[in-house]
Amino acid sequence: QHYFTVLFGHEGQKPLELRCEDEVDGDEWVEAIHQASYSDILIEREVLMQKYIHLVQIVETEKIAANQLRHQLEDQDTEIERLKSEIVALNKTKEKMRPYQGNQEDEDPDIKKIKKVNMQSSVLKGRRVRWKGCTRKWKTIVQDYICSPHAESMRKRNQIVFNMVEAESEYVHQLYILVNCFLRPLRMAASSKKPPISHDDVSSIFLNSETIMFLHEIFHQGLKARIANWPTLILADLFDILLPMLNIYQEFVRNHQYSLQVLANCKQNRDFDKLLKQYEANPACEGRMLETFLTYPMFQIPRYIITLHELLAHTPHEHVERKSLEFAKSKLEELSRVMHDEVSDTENIRKNLAIERTIVEGCDILLDTSQTFIRQGSLIQVPSVERGKLSKVRLGSLSLKKEGERQCFLFTKHFLICTRSSGGKLHLLKTGGVLSLIECTLIEEADAS
Repeated sequence: QHYFTVLFGHEGQKPLELRCEDEVDGDEWVEAIHQASYSDILIEREVLMQKYIHLVQIVETEKIAANQLRHQLEDQDTEIERLKSEIVALNKTKEKMRPYQGNQEDEDPDIKKIKKVNMQSSVLKGRRVRWKGCTRKWKTIVQDYICSPHAESMRKRNQIVFNMVEAESEYVHQLYILVNCFLRPLRMAASSKKPPISHDDVSSIFLNSETIMFLHEIFHQGLKARIANWPTLILADLFDILLPMLNIYQEFVRNHQYSLQVLANCKQNRDFDKLLKQYEANPACEGRMLETFLTYPMFQIPRYIITLHELLAHTPHEHVERKSLEFAKSKLEELSRVMHDEVSDTENIRKNLAIERTIVEGCDILLDTSQTFIRQGSLIQVPSVERGKLSKVRLGSLSLKKEGERQCFLFTKHFLICTRSSGGKLHLLKTGGVLSLIECTLIEEADAS
């Protein structure tokens, strides 16, 4: 049997002893209490570690590229010295041939023609040799660049851009299905004599989906136009156009849970449910439900952040677009944090209120929006034993001679202990039912006796 003791209040007070049904459950409770205080710090540490690893990879790539360029410069210096020595040798040969030029006027014309032909053939031969040498040299330089880290990084960067265009095309197609196969038909159905759904419910379910589709159609057309000018790819100004209009995503994300709730309520109407199944049977939907299409916009901003992160990893620091892409990435990350916090806050408030409604007496601390739910479950309250005698139990009116089952709720700031009545309702313990984690010390004990 597994025990863990939680000390609440100041030193010297009697501890609250709770026992789990098995060791695994006890370990999970202990881990949950630890996470209630340190989860945010651990997440920040993990994010910083990932950024550090990414920066180390960039530094290593830059070192390899710098080393490659250094070797190329050394090869060029060697080639320059060789060419200089060839020029000196040619000049010496020219100086030796000058004494024979004075006797050329006395020579026979046929001999002059033969010398001229020989000289031209030797010049052409020398040019062919030099041309072959230059061709071989340039071929080597091009081959070295193709195999260099910089070229590999540029290939990956281009592939990321091409994948982004394909993903954007697929996303626009999904939005097109959402609007044309669901929103517009339901809008028409709401205007019929016997509407299966009201216009207000249609607006609540789809909100600004149509506006999001128009926005991404424009963005997709811009991406395709930039790809047409490949290998010149300028993308940052497209994100500059997109960023000011992304506030509509905040409205969609904030409304997402409510829209699914409205849709679930509308499905209770048989006429609407039958009509919706007809729409979902459309071959364009490929067997997907309306809820699936409503979820796609929730993941688009994180997808852009990942794409920009990968794009910057293969963009040189001196690149003309780097600052603009970094600015776009920072703005999208800020927007993503805001949307995530709003969704998390909404979910947390709903969870806290649901728990508060199950407690007969109510619980004011659950109305605090900063109070985050961690875990709930049944635990056994163990009577404290001191000097061979049963000491007074601090919590509740539990009999001192037996153990009692408690329904416990763990939050980031408080620990709630409730009893369940025969009717299934929860009641907070009259004494110590709400315990503050700020003044607690966790002591884990595995007592064999």
